[in-house]
Amino acid sequence: MKRVPPSERTKKEIDKLVKEGTSEAEDPKTALVRLGVRRVLEEALEGAVRDLLGRGYYQRREPGSEGYRNGYRRARLKTSEGEVSYEAPQVRQVDASSMSQLRELLEGRTEGLETLALEMFARGCSTRDIEEIFSTDQGGSLLSRTAVSEITEALWQEYEEFATRDLSDISPLYLFLDGIAERLRPGAKSEAILCAWAITWSGRKVLVQLAPGTKESTDCCRQFLEDLRRRGLGDPVLVVTDGAPGLIRAVEECFPHSLRQRCLAHKMRNLLSKVPAAVQEEFKQATQATYQAPSPAIAQALREDVVTRFAKSYPTAVRCFEEDFEACIAHLHCPPAHRRIIRTTNLLERLFLEERRRTRAVGTLFGERPVLKLMYAALIRASERWHGVEIDAFSRYQLERLAEDLKQQARRTHAPAVTQNPGSTPNHVYSKKGT
Repeated sequence: MKRVPPSERTKKEIDKLVKEGTSEAEDPKTALVRLGVRRVLEEALEGAVRDLLGRGYYQRREPGSEGYRNGYRRARLKTSEGEVSYEAPQVRQVDASSMSQLRELLEGRTEGLETLALEMFARGCSTRDIEEIFSTDQGGSLLSRTAVSEITEALWQEYEEFATRDLSDISPLYLFLDGIAERLRPGAKSEAILCAWAITWSGRKVLVQLAPGTKESTDCCRQFLEDLRRRGLGDPVLVVTDGAPGLIRAVEECFPHSLRQRCLAHKMRNLLSKVPAAVQEEFKQATQATYQAPSPAIAQALREDVVTRFAKSYPTAVRCFEEDFEACIAHLHCPPAHRRIIRTTNLLERLFLEERRRTRAVGTLFGERPVLKLMYAALIRASERWHGVEIDAFSRYQLERLAEDLKQQARRTHAPAVTQNPGSTPNHVYSKKGT
């Protein structure tokens, strides 16, 4: 029985992640990037050994040829997504200095490897992308063109399998959508990568899709979501987004049977920026009490209190508070045990920690807009403290009733008006907002 190269075992782990999701404590995007980095490393090192020995993994050594494979050793690489452990091949009876040079080069290019791993699932990688990662500062390549081409082909196949797989076996209960600003090309402007992940009816987290969107326009977001629907993704009970207008419109068009939740982390940042520092704590407590009310009805009553207290002194902040209010309290229709997780695309405390960590790493002061972009790019990475959701029998009953009510309301909303005969009892004609 032939031994399986480490890169093949890593590929199987990626396939398992895509199909089965992650453990409760692990962020799916983080897990995917770490496995992607490991796959790139192992593919590169296996290609370098093949070039060094002049034969492939399964080929026997010809009489008189020098060098042989001597198993693998565990190696580690520190990245912003955590430590990546990989299998480094060992060789004997041949000069292996090029292997050491390659490993040293990669230790200083973890950011490039992470981008490569992300792009592997968001777009696929070109030969030039791989060559740039594995070239010296003087421009020389540490891998042959054959090795580079094989890595490119393997990653492209990985991407195609991920980006075109059937999604009908994923039953999304809560769907989270984000746009991540990433610089995918050296020297180029950052591009938007649209990301979707879900919490299923079984309570596990599943990475659904990563795809380039160039920008968060309605057309780009609509195409992204329509592709998910074509591949079999069903209607979630609730979709969580930030306040991007294009994404909001696309969600309302593509998921008419679902509630839409506005990310309260982003909303609170917007609100607090519109009141003086001396009033921020008071305003924060009042608005958070509204958003975290026991029920939608109580939230509506507390809303009126906020308007009464602050409208005269801070009209801009109150207008922002009232904007998209129903979406800000949509999570209150769901079981109380789930609300803390589904009212935002991240945990606010983790978001601030991530922002501080990354700005310290860059070592440069930022203006308001770059900081917001930085935090926006960190949204998915900030979910490491999530522990999934437990869906007990009563919660499932509540959610099933809610899902059915949403479908019934959508049918009534889009039902055509009926012309009445003289003297007949008029039928109810529902507006776009339902009853």
